[in-house]
Amino acid sequence: MRTTTISKLCCPFDKKDLDLQIISQDNDYDIIEGLLTCTECKRYYPIVKGIPIMSPDEYREAKFELPLMANWKQLNGKQVENFRIGSGDQSKN
Repeated sequence: MRTTTISKLCCPFDKKDLDLQIISQDNDYDIIEGLLTCTECKRYYPIVKGIPIMSPDEYREAKFELPLMANWKQLNGKQVENFRIGSGDQSKN
């Protein structure tokens, strides 16, 4: 995913800006892995193999995304914890 694409994206739920945390880039500085986080609702959207995963909550499963987060452990010096798909209860996933 090109870094210029980020400015064209917004949270699909509340249309707010997204913060970007880059995990890895290729030689052309395209993003391979990263994390987009909504500045308002705090939903997160992982970037995997250059593709942002921005599916609605009902189509996402934490059990598939949490192992990815565990592999990243730290994002630019910040400890990864308390990530959530949305503001609702995650016990269903």
